[in-house]
Amino acid sequence: MKTVLACSFLVFISILGLIRGESTEYFIGSGIHDITGPAADVNMMGYANPSQTAKGIHFRQRSRAFIIHDKQNKSRIVFVSIDACMVDQIVKLEVVKKLKARFGKLYTEENVCISGIHTHSGPGGFLQYVLFDITSLGFINQTLFAYVDGIVESIAKAHADIKPGNIFVNQGQLLNSNINRSPSAYLFNPPKERAKYKYDVDKEMVLLKMADAKGHGIGMVNWFAVHGTSMNNTNELVSGDNKGYASYLFEKEMNGKSTLPGKVSFVRLKIIQYNELYRRAPINQFLDVLTALPTNQYYLQLQGSFVAAFAQSNEGDVSPNTRGPFCIDSGKPCNKNHSTCNGDDTKCIGRGPGANMFESTEIIGRNQFSKAKELYDGAKKKVTGPVDFRHMYVDMTNVAVTLKNGTKVHTCKPAMGFSFAAGTTDGPGMFGFQQGYTTGNEFWNLIVKFLEKPSKEQIACQHPKPILLDTGEIKFPYRWQPFIVDLQVLRIGNFVIVAVPGEFTTMSGRRVRDAVHKVSRSVVDAHFGNDTTVVIAGLSNTYADYIATYEEYHAQRYEGASTIYGPHTLQAYISKFVELSQALVKGKAVKPGPTPPNLLKKQLSFVPGVVFDSAPIGKKFGQVKQDVKSKYKVNETVEVIFYSADPRNNLMTEGTFLTVETQDKHGKWHVRLTDGDWDTRFYWHKPFILDPSSTAKITWTISPDTPAGTYRIQHFGHSKGLLGDKQPFHGTSSSFKVTTN
Repeated sequence: MKTVLACSFLVFISILGLIRGESTEYFIGSGIHDITGPAADVNMMGYANPSQTAKGIHFRQRSRAFIIHDKQNKSRIVFVSIDACMVDQIVKLEVVKKLKARFGKLYTEENVCISGIHTHSGPGGFLQYVLFDITSLGFINQTLFAYVDGIVESIAKAHADIKPGNIFVNQGQLLNSNINRSPSAYLFNPPKERAKYKYDVDKEMVLLKMADAKGHGIGMVNWFAVHGTSMNNTNELVSGDNKGYASYLFEKEMNGKSTLPGKVSFVRLKIIQYNELYRRAPINQFLDVLTALPTNQYYLQLQGSFVAAFAQSNEGDVSPNTRGPFCIDSGKPCNKNHSTCNGDDTKCIGRGPGANMFESTEIIGRNQFSKAKELYDGAKKKVTGPVDFRHMYVDMTNVAVTLKNGTKVHTCKPAMGFSFAAGTTDGPGMFGFQQGYTTGNEFWNLIVKFLEKPSKEQIACQHPKPILLDTGEIKFPYRWQPFIVDLQVLRIGNFVIVAVPGEFTTMSGRRVRDAVHKVSRSVVDAHFGNDTTVVIAGLSNTYADYIATYEEYHAQRYEGASTIYGPHTLQAYISKFVELSQALVKGKAVKPGPTPPNLLKKQLSFVPGVVFDSAPIGKKFGQVKQDVKSKYKVNETVEVIFYSADPRNNLMTEGTFLTVETQDKHGKWHVRLTDGDWDTRFYWHKPFILDPSSTAKITWTISPDTPAGTYRIQHFGHSKGLLGDKQPFHGTSSSFKVTTN
């Protein structure tokens, strides 16, 4: 009922806009929802470091959705950017299943694109193929459905928020925010090709600005290539890393500094109630009702739901650690080709621009925010033309490719090379591997034979990659990596989004963009041509590891070793994206391709659940163990410790494990910050893995713009009893003063 009422309100406003003669090109909706997964005892996805398990929250993960359809409502697309490492096939399959149950055939696998920002600080265990869940000790249902349900809700919010609007495009260079972490592999690309570009990474940020008929902001999405590895592999707090922080800054800027959970939803409910009473009223009476609402509530409804997505692009070889790698034992540069220090890869570490990972995240995130705001404010070029899409599933293990010399080759079954185990300068691996391995070593060659000895055909197909894990020929207990991938091209007028199922390197992404752009220039279409903008949306819909160029593959650094379908992987992808693009611009259909498996029912998990929680004798959940001081100054850090329980008992979705509250002159308390804010941190600790007792440390670093006054901190959670029952609890610190001097 609420969704229907919300839709009626928005349709009414849309009709009003059309009556007033405002010119718009599209109908646009935006939505945001919490997708924060388990903040305890779950391995984080990205670095494959078994010791890196979640123990709290830096700031919450979000899903940001945009729906765009043309004025004739003939076609619509959905683009979703999520604060997760990537999007796995099972995530897309489950999201689409729920969308079909809710909206019928309106949103399907064909027109819904879900892209991950690639933070390495989100909980893992949500990918359906074995290799990706090894360090997380198997599959984590709680992570999967935190993501799936949150994505669906963000799309539902966007659906309920659709209104007439316009889209503007702008782009510009962002410097000092990314470097190539495999420059020696990049140099394997042809000199003539490299000469076309000033940098060995893409410095271009491309931005879409979305505004309603009055020019008020609806949302923004931009694409910029940089890894989500500002937070390093020692971090144990759930975090959106640099892109998540950039979104946080932009949304605070546009939404009146408010990030409080549920605030906008509450205001919308109040307006929906008015809408229910007056939905049959004439226009002038309806407007009288709206203008009678409190000013701040009316503003929040129309302006407070701005959604800002900092989406990922071709970041495969792109690092945010802009000072480059160095040897942590000597301070000297690492070996250029192998990223080692006297043969040890674990000592070659990339340095961020800040003094620590939090400061580096803040710098790279703020750089992206500042550039995006500049581009947003200066966006004048209107996007026009039809909305359309093409999608296909492709079995990437045997795609035929014809080379320039006429030679016919094909892709391979998946396999990981030796250099995959070496990791990168953003997060080194273990066991003595080095990047740039093209021969392997005798010890690991022997170990490989016990796992799965590669067939002669596989060895020849993957050459010159020495195979460490023959994932394409291992079938126990189910497949280790995907065979079938999800390929998609989305069109908004002369703006094209190429959704790629993995991490394309800088030059790989450039080649894809060039190929798709060439298609757009080859057809007679008033909206296509040299003015077409093509962007790569990385880590979308399926995760099939890395995609290096043919030349970079032969360097066999981390990216080449992780290009799973062999040396001709990129050319195979290009051929399929060209096929999709040609069908798109010519208005022709494409074959859907083979159906991918849904392996949810086969998943195995070895992470122990929460048995029960307990507080020490004589103590209660939420009781303060270590209290605050009586007075603090700005820039100081407040710290309080509570007796707590496992955060997995309740993820507090769209809620919070903490609040920082301020007291007004009447003695009432008001929430100022939550665990979704940058200045707060929630640390959860238990003495050892089987201990049922735990504590929660909450910190607040007081920002310079904090008003002087009286404050307190509250902690919220749920405890689990021996019989499985869960009970909410909360605790409150003593009040304390904040002074500005």
